[in-house]
Amino acid sequence: MKFLIIGFGSIGRRHAQNLIDLGETDLLVYRTGHSTLPLEMHLDLPVETDLERALAFRPDAVIVCNPTALHLPVSLRAVRQGCHLFLEKPISHTLEGVDELQRLVEQKGVKVLVGFQYRFHPAIQTIRSWLREGKLGRPLWARVHWGEYLPDWHPWEDYRRSYSARRDLGGGVLLTLCHPFDYLHDLFGKATHVSACVGMIGDLELDVEDTAEVILHYAHRFMASVHLDYLQRPASHTLEIYGTRGKVTWNYHQGLLEFHPIDAESELGSRLLTFSVPAHSERNEMYRAEMAHFLRVIRGEEPPACSLEDGIYALRVALAAHQAATTGVKTPISPTP
Repeated sequence: MKFLIIGFGSIGRRHAQNLIDLGETDLLVYRTGHSTLPLEMHLDLPVETDLERALAFRPDAVIVCNPTALHLPVSLRAVRQGCHLFLEKPISHTLEGVDELQRLVEQKGVKVLVGFQYRFHPAIQTIRSWLREGKLGRPLWARVHWGEYLPDWHPWEDYRRSYSARRDLGGGVLLTLCHPFDYLHDLFGKATHVSACVGMIGDLELDVEDTAEVILHYAHRFMASVHLDYLQRPASHTLEIYGTRGKVTWNYHQGLLEFHPIDAESELGSRLLTFSVPAHSERNEMYRAEMAHFLRVIRGEEPPACSLEDGIYALRVALAAHQAATTGVKTPISPTP
């Protein structure tokens, strides 16, 4: 199969390398030259700087990993040509053009996978199984804490030039760190409303929010809270879930998943079960699993684990959180068509 990779920053290079490792060799890179990475690619791949000429390559699939605010224009061009789509999260910074993308995807019959790679992390997959099996009983609440110091993400660049830091490129923690909105959706279904508080409380000289506190409200008896920030050192990414039969905690950076089941005969009786899962240092495994899944999707062997509709929902949550923070009012999450 032929693949066109649009955007060749760190995530574009990761996807290219994983495709090569998975046996795909017919790759073309489209780049504008605005990446903050050195021009040397360390990959022997052809490069095109004109999108029309890149699409003339007639790729079977397009991997979209340019800045967030530029996702939809190139995605629309690719789908019009009948290309399958791997679309990095978030799918955009606005809902403008999303309905057209959905219409074209259906009309052309192409496959779309949205790049929420945590769906492929063994911890999330294990928790999903425990929830389906009822090991936690009825889930009552969940809490996510994710803080990472933005200047540490890509030490080779001025962080203020990165898309994560710039409003014009779709940055800010609500969009850039929106993964929990997706994996909470995967685990517990769709929330109906959002309450939020956001701010620029650090000293990073950004024009986007560097901190957010979000509460997700559900139609059933459950709630979830999400803390996101660009400020914390050392980094911390944790998930805590409490149910009527036990508690689960996952520490991403430590590679630790713990289950505290409650003994049915005594509310005080519990036993800690500890599971080793891949830590941050092994994170390419979930990216590789995600790309292997995409290959099976475009071959028609599996449905997408994270569909375009899933990606739209996560975007709607982030945008509703922005609105809730601005108005101070609990805001409905518009339903995905």
